[in-house]
Amino acid sequence: MALARIQTTIIGNLKDLGGLSDKQAGKIIEAKEEISGEVMEKLLMEDYGVSEFQLLAAKSRAFDLNPFNAKFFKPNESTFAQLDKDFCLENTLLPLGAVGDFLVVALAAPFNQNVSRKINEITKRKVSIVLAIEKDIMDALADDGKPATSVDFRDVVNALDMQFGIGKDDINEEDLEEESAPIIQLANRIIEDAYMCGASDIHIEPFENEARVRVRVDGLCRVKLTLPPTVIVALLARLKVMANLDIAEKRLPQDGRIVFKQFNKKDIDIDLRISTAPLNYGEGAVMRIIDKKKSTLPLPALGFSPENLERYRELIQQPYGMVLHCGPTGSGKSMTLYSALNEINTPERCIRTAEDPIEYTLPGLCQMQMNRKIGLTFASALRSFLRQDPDIILVGEIRDLETAEIAIEAALTGHMLFSTLHTNDAPSTITRLTEMGIEPFMISASLVCVCSQRLMRRVCKTCKRAYTPEGREAEILQRAIKWQGPIYQANRGNCPTCGGLGYIGRVGIHELMSNNEELIKGINAGMETAKLKRISMRNNMRTLHQDSMLKVRDGLTAIEEAVATVPPDREDIDAILKSESLEIALAC
Repeated sequence: MALARIQTTIIGNLKDLGGLSDKQAGKIIEAKEEISGEVMEKLLMEDYGVSEFQLLAAKSRAFDLNPFNAKFFKPNESTFAQLDKDFCLENTLLPLGAVGDFLVVALAAPFNQNVSRKINEITKRKVSIVLAIEKDIMDALADDGKPATSVDFRDVVNALDMQFGIGKDDINEEDLEEESAPIIQLANRIIEDAYMCGASDIHIEPFENEARVRVRVDGLCRVKLTLPPTVIVALLARLKVMANLDIAEKRLPQDGRIVFKQFNKKDIDIDLRISTAPLNYGEGAVMRIIDKKKSTLPLPALGFSPENLERYRELIQQPYGMVLHCGPTGSGKSMTLYSALNEINTPERCIRTAEDPIEYTLPGLCQMQMNRKIGLTFASALRSFLRQDPDIILVGEIRDLETAEIAIEAALTGHMLFSTLHTNDAPSTITRLTEMGIEPFMISASLVCVCSQRLMRRVCKTCKRAYTPEGREAEILQRAIKWQGPIYQANRGNCPTCGGLGYIGRVGIHELMSNNEELIKGINAGMETAKLKRISMRNNMRTLHQDSMLKVRDGLTAIEEAVATVPPDREDIDAILKSESLEIALAC
């Protein structure tokens, strides 16, 4: 439909809807030349008093779409479960929810024919489009469903300093239970503020003259609050009460769980995994925030490169074998595993998970929470799962020989097993398993793939600046991915989007090592990690460093952040790719 014809149809629809008189409609049609849609809309609203919603209704009729008033739509955590928020901002769209096999999406520009195709590729769902006003869509995307203001601590800190200023150990248990007590308010406000900031962890640390509260946001710790040393004892005692720990025991570490919904009247449904420890200036604590309302992201939103995503999707569809994810704490392993399970979760498959703790609740999965106090460990859970006819098993972590042996037994007996390990890269996972005592031939026979991953901070889209790298930066890019073009750097200033940090959010980088005939021979021959890495690279494995440089090239992060997350590869990549399999020949 040509632009002029579309505009004529919209004007006719406005006349039918009462937005224009016959005389006005005729005058516009006779006088107008072919102008852009934005100019036409401005003309209709400013000169003829047409409202935004009248114009929306007329456009909807012209394109045979339903109009939607996005002004009153309030997004929540599940709004962006299917489509990443960054994708929605780039394409000016708002996901409204799923209806059967369809994902309902509000668009401002009906001309973009590629959006439906992109959404279908990401979500694997059919797309139903409604039309909404662009400003309303952007306002809804800007609303994250959380209060924008930070929490004020000053009143409760002053009250607590006065209450506990006489003696450090002078704590009344009634003060720890009474809802109106300042210590209750302080503990709740620290947790609420961390949740509003999008923090993953809360650190409470005592020092000689003060105690500090830090939160970890996007992988970096920030000081949130300093407390008088007299207050920290009462705060730790309150947190122990919330976690059902022994408040009198200060000499030994303790672990517990806080169900925060029981202690606040706001709509904050989170759990906290708390670990206390005796330090040189008193007792400290670290709390990991587990957002129970947070849903998993689709695999394409996790930062996989197109090649890695295609390979990973093929590998997780295997009928049996072992898929391992490795990386340090907080590298996104759990989210990737949940997203993988969500993709292969169908009514025809029986899925069992053993987790400590259960971070996300997924429909269709039978999930089991570990409890060491009663002897419910990963090993015992795995044994019970093998008697319950599962197709797919998720074990939260392989920590010891017993769990590793049962996991490999499950992978070799017709089950698909997912789990995690703490190793630096994918090839070193093989060495870690052999050090545990697993025979190499058992590893090579059961392994499907190992995915090593990290999280890097995203450079702010609003204030990032392009430049041409020189010197060492240019050399690193050329050596890793043969790139010589411009890249982006963080711009630390007064940007309201990122708060002047230059970064906002995080993106994953991945090293996907899939099993193959050459790697099987190398594992069985007992090769060291460096040689296994060379074999994997010759068989299309992209290292963490290479994947991080691709994110730099694509403008997702800055080279300083990439190198700080993963150092450059020591060996020359070209030499590895051109070399022949001499190690295998010598070993055999």
